[in-house]
Amino acid sequence: MENEMTNENIGFIGVGLMGHGMAKNILAAGHTVTVIAYRNRASVDDLVAQGATEATDLAALAQASDVIHICAPGSPQVEGIIAGLVPGLRKGSVIVDCSTSDPASTEKLAAILEGQGCHLADAPLGGTPVQAEAGALSTMVGASDDIFARIKPVIDCWAASVVHLGPTGMGHKMKLLNNFLSMGYAAMYAEAMALGRKVGISVDQFDSVIRGSRMDCGFYQTFMGYALEGNTEAHKFTLTNAYKDTRYLANMADGASIANPVGTAIKNTFAAAVNMGGDGAEDYVPHLVDYVAKMNGLPPGKD
Repeated sequence: MENEMTNENIGFIGVGLMGHGMAKNILAAGHTVTVIAYRNRASVDDLVAQGATEATDLAALAQASDVIHICAPGSPQVEGIIAGLVPGLRKGSVIVDCSTSDPASTEKLAAILEGQGCHLADAPLGGTPVQAEAGALSTMVGASDDIFARIKPVIDCWAASVVHLGPTGMGHKMKLLNNFLSMGYAAMYAEAMALGRKVGISVDQFDSVIRGSRMDCGFYQTFMGYALEGNTEAHKFTLTNAYKDTRYLANMADGASIANPVGTAIKNTFAAAVNMGGDGAEDYVPHLVDYVAKMNGLPPGKD
């Protein structure tokens, strides 16, 4: 059984900021990897130089693969990719959706693939592109027990922490809860710093109290990499993706018939930032401080 697992042929769709490092580490572990170009030609060329094969289309990638990873912006893209894969899928193939997707869509896709004799697992990511390159991401997995056992050796190539939460869809549900917390931190930090500046407390002073206190954490430190030091790439997760994730959380809350007033407030903060011009490919979550400052009549800066 172990031999069979190590001989899985891997397909990888979405070799961008996170996917490049993940695919690189799967290759380094000795798997055959097939990739396909989407936006980032340089990443594909680099992986091909390291031994990956490039597929000409999704059907060809499906035909060459037993386990296929998808790293896409969200559910509409994942749905389109899976529609393109289905005609070429081998019976028994597993698709591992590493995107942050809408769990309702994930569960529907799982049923479609099950009808084709294939399987869907969700394994959304925790971590940064640096951690992806190092093979040190975290992931929360939704899959049946047997499919989880099959794909875990592959996931171990790129993840240092792997938690199996239950059947398909559970990983995406937990990821939305995780992002609810992290985007909530971002919204609160940005608002607190704007309020501080309004009442005469600079960002440096704010940080001198919070850093090292019980309110400090890893997310705070990367967020402050921009607010305090001006590092525009301190946390390369876009405002657009943050807004998308907060919308998915709202959908999940609606489906569960639960009041979600804090989630709605966070979503509205990101909606405002995106609609004020923060919708670019390099408009990252820590840049939220500038948009919240602007909403309150403050210029960008620390004072």
